[in-house]
Order: sequence, then structure tokens, then C-alpha cells
Amino acid sequence: MNKNRETHSALFKRIFAKVFVLVVFVSLNLVSFGQEYILPLYEGAIPNSKNIGSQREILNHSDVTWASNVQVPDITVYLPSKRIATGQAVVICPGGSYGGVVLDLEGSDMARYLNSIGVAGIVLKYRLPGIENCTEPHKAPLMDAQRAMRIVRFNAGKWNIDPTKIGIMGFSAGGHLASTLGTHFDYGNMASKDSIEQKSCRPDFMVLVYPVISFTDACTHIGSRENLLGKNPDPFLVRYYSNELQVQDDTPPAFIVHADNDSGVPAENSILMYEALRKKKIPTELHILSEGEHGFGLGLVNNHVASWTSGLNLWLNCTVAR
Repeated sequence: MNKNRETHSALFKRIFAKVFVLVVFVSLNLVSFGQEYILPLYEGAIPNSKNIGSQREILNHSDVTWASNVQVPDITVYLPSKRIATGQAVVICPGGSYGGVVLDLEGSDMARYLNSIGVAGIVLKYRLPGIENCTEPHKAPLMDAQRAMRIVRFNAGKWNIDPTKIGIMGFSAGGHLASTLGTHFDYGNMASKDSIEQKSCRPDFMVLVYPVISFTDACTHIGSRENLLGKNPDPFLVRYYSNELQVQDDTPPAFIVHADNDSGVPAENSILMYEALRKKKIPTELHILSEGEHGFGLGLVNNHVASWTSGLNLWLNCTVAR
């Protein structure tokens, strides 16, 4: 009987120890992640908007969380704990062919990964051009990306961010938006009464993940081009949004990753951008993976594909941290 009591007591102690370790582990992980909150991009009237409110935003939860009919853009801010913060920040543009925004796989998942390496992640939910609520639909996503960059720079001190280390990241069509910001930016409007608009929207670096880059017929993703520009686009706009043709001397450095077997967005998009940046002698790192297809996100189901994030971490430490 005493032996049984001793056995039960030892078993209880072992269970208690495991539960205690689990509680401590969870607590540490909760502490390791910093703040998370949502901010609207605009106060009052949204520019380039008809404000007709004809459609509601729709969230679809299947394999991924997909937002469509986005009319009111916002950012979700994920801040790392100050203990590990590097001062770097990344505005994340999820993909979705300009017909939706993938909020988790190419948004919050990436932001939390960035937090784990000390980088602030800011997920942009941008307006979509096909919702018939924009005066000039093709301008809405870029306007929102520009505004998001200004807001992060404006709040840099409050968010423990170095205003000279704020980058833009995009996946697929979000990669097109990110590279559009990287080639279509300004240094702020000092005459504006809006102190946010006085800030530069130039990203300090770009991270382009299986991005749509070109709108030329040779290698574009037709769905993204049609959703942004329509079925019969103006040739001027096709060139304007073919970002390999828009690289300038002050276009920021880039880290680019793509799968060679991507059947959705050909890897030639990333190669064209790499070549354009290289011609301008802009520091660029290109990773072409032999596998991964399209939409792999962090690539956690495949260790080979997932290795791209280690390369990104090294690049941020070696290139951006200087």
C-alpha cells in the first residue's frame, strides 16, 4: 500500500513538473512577442474613394484567410519585444492577384516570424481595384502602400524602429505592389498639413517573394494585370507597372526568392528584376529554389523551401543592419 502511494506520488510529481515546464514555456513565448494592434490608414475621407459603401468586406476562412472587397485599408502592427528588437521593420503586402488579400499565410505568419528575429512586421490590408469604389482603381493599392510606409516612419520612435531601416515585402501580386512602391515613391510633401504625408515613402529595402514584376505579355501573371488594369490595359500603364522597366538609381536594395517550378508566376519575373537592379549597381540577392511551386509562404512543410527565411535573416543582418 505504501509502495503504491509512493508510486502515485512520484507520478504526480513528474506530471506536475511537466505541466510547470509547459506553463513556463508558454509564458515565455507570450512575453517574447510584443504588441499587436490595428490602425486605419486614413482618418476621415479615404482618398481616391467614392465612399459609396456598396459592398462589405468578406473574410473567407479555408486553407488560408482571404479578404475580398477591401474598401477600408488598414495595417496590423506586430512589434517584437524590446529585448531582441533590431530596429528593423517590414511592411508586408500579402498576395491575392489583386482580387483578394491573403491575411495569414502571407501576412500574420510572416509578421510573427519577423518578430522572432527581432524585426517589426506590419501587415498591410490594401484596397482592391475591382470593388468599384475607387475613382482611379489602379492607383489605390500603391496609394495604400505609400501611406503605410509613411505611417511606420512617422511612428518609428514610438515603435522602437530605426526610420532608416524600414523595408517593404510582398508575395506574388503583393510582390508586384512592393516592387511598385520600390520604384514609384517620393520623399514626402513638406508642404502638406498632414504630418504623416510629410514623411518619405521610400522603402529602405525590398523583399520580393515569388513576385509578379512585369506586366509585359512575355511573362506576366494575367490575372493580376487584369485585376489591376482591366482586360484591355493602356500600354502606358502596362509599362508604368512593369517594374523591371522602372528601376532608378535610388531604387532600394532587394532580396528576391522564387521557385524555378512556379507555374503561376514564372521565375523570369524575379530574374528580370534582378538584372534591372544589377544594371544600376543596386545590391541585390536572388534565390531561385528548385522546388516550392507558387504560394509557399514560409515554406514550413518543406525544409528546403523553408531555408529561404534563413537566407533572409542573414541578409537583413549583413546588408540592412549596416
